[in-house]
Amino acid sequence: MFGKQKLPFISDPVGNLSEERRAIYMNEFVTIKENVDAKIIEKKSKFIVKLFYVEKCEDAENIIKEVKKEFFDARHNCFAYRVIENNSIIEKSSDDGEPSGTAGSPMLKILQTNNLANVLVIVTRYFGGILLGTGGLVRAYSDSLKLAISKSIKITKCPGIEFEVELLYSEFENFKYYCKMNDINIVNTDYAENIVCKIEMEDSKKQKILNDFDTKSVNLNYIKELSKKYVVKNV
Repeated sequence: MFGKQKLPFISDPVGNLSEERRAIYMNEFVTIKENVDAKIIEKKSKFIVKLFYVEKCEDAENIIKEVKKEFFDARHNCFAYRVIENNSIIEKSSDDGEPSGTAGSPMLKILQTNNLANVLVIVTRYFGGILLGTGGLVRAYSDSLKLAISKSIKITKCPGIEFEVELLYSEFENFKYYCKMNDINIVNTDYAENIVCKIEMEDSKKQKILNDFDTKSVNLNYIKELSKKYVVKNV
């Protein structure tokens, strides 16, 4: 297991921004299968929540920029995300002008409590004319995220591996059946002179496919390891 390695706390007096990076190794984590939208009304203030699946911090930052453009007339676009990248978990949140600790930080804590990673939440607030107070803001932003989480389809990801394989067209149906029976996911198929597939599987499946390749139990022209990655855990 990697040792914890905390970066200096970074704050932004305008956006109330915080970021933390920790070296980690996660056996598994929970994420969402697809993006979710929801909204709540609290004392005439409208809270629009968007929950996104992301794999890179760059993707999260780009989405934040796009949402801020979409809701340019809103008073606040607060966010929090947790992303696993380069054996580190990056956590970042922003109150975007709300009182410090009333929006981004509570939402980040909910993501942590639910062991959610590779997710970004953005809550846009349109002020309704009635002050909510710090406690009311914390509840409203927290309830917005909890509603989105309750609507989401959650999946568990665990350490896995991606391979590239090549095979004859005549072997493709047999190979698809082999993958189905061994919990191997065919990510991409390229129909060239021969069929070339990218496949992914849990770490525990790696040795079996290599053994089956050696013994010709599965007929492949070649198999090549591409990368380590988190994959959907089969249950």
